[in-house]
Amino acid sequence: MTPKQRAVTALNRGIPDEIPTFELEFQLSYELVGKEFLRQEQLENMSKKEKDIALHENAELMVEVYEKLDYSIIPIHYLWLDEAIKTAKIINRMTNDRYLLIRHGDGTFSIPDGNEMYEFSYRIADDPKGLLEQAEKMAANVIERNKRAIDAGIGSIMLCSDYCYNSGPFLSPYHFSVFITPFLARIIKGIRDAGGYAIKHTDGNIMPILDQLIEANPHALHSLDPMAGVDIAEVKRIAGDKVCLIGNVNCALLQTGTDEEVIESAKYCLTHAKPNGGYIYSTSNVPFKGLPLERYLLILDVWKQYKKY
Repeated sequence: MTPKQRAVTALNRGIPDEIPTFELEFQLSYELVGKEFLRQEQLENMSKKEKDIALHENAELMVEVYEKLDYSIIPIHYLWLDEAIKTAKIINRMTNDRYLLIRHGDGTFSIPDGNEMYEFSYRIADDPKGLLEQAEKMAANVIERNKRAIDAGIGSIMLCSDYCYNSGPFLSPYHFSVFITPFLARIIKGIRDAGGYAIKHTDGNIMPILDQLIEANPHALHSLDPMAGVDIAEVKRIAGDKVCLIGNVNCALLQTGTDEEVIESAKYCLTHAKPNGGYIYSTSNVPFKGLPLERYLLILDVWKQYKKY
């Protein structure tokens, strides 16, 4: 199978020749190859020719990095939509559509920051109609952007609004069903209707709203956060026949645990999520800046031992 075929098979809950892998973001490109990915602000004040050169060089860097890591899905981040589309077209030409490409594309409410939490709570009680109208506009805007991305060759969308703390969702399941689930389902339907794949990301303890996340009909759930007590064996039992699972290798252990603890976390995920397909291997968040590269490469070594079906 090609990397893209592996990813698509897993996202459709099938059994590929081996477990695919990728990360929501990979923030250690400098540690791996000595170069950083291009960011939108670096394109400011460049001429069109200079921008084209920068985007081509960045696309080449992305292919170099993600081929080294053996990813099946290439994330295109840090760029606005037009530049992401240009990058996708370059990558697809370079690789003959060998990889599934992905970018962010959520449009649902996420956990408000400390300054906004009171206002959001007041609006639930005082202005629910206005909050629903805002949710409608957010969803409509992102559905159109996602369709543009998919039509241009970015075949999957990562929905990255975070809903949960380690203790549970920031809204009660009832309020979640009113202010988030219908709009999440609408966004996912838009992705599916456009021919794309929808991956829903949220950290934290998703178990009180797991049924609603599944009801929204994404192709996959990420990150299945073990730091919040989410057990991939239990999620596989409950939802493995309904949705592809992504993640669960413990990011906290990558930073602070022993090698043995990191290996055990990786093996646990592979042991319990691999059977019957429908699993993509990744950390429970991202390989973040400051993480020693060798710790991330360690979990890839474990994956290489167990990836074959």
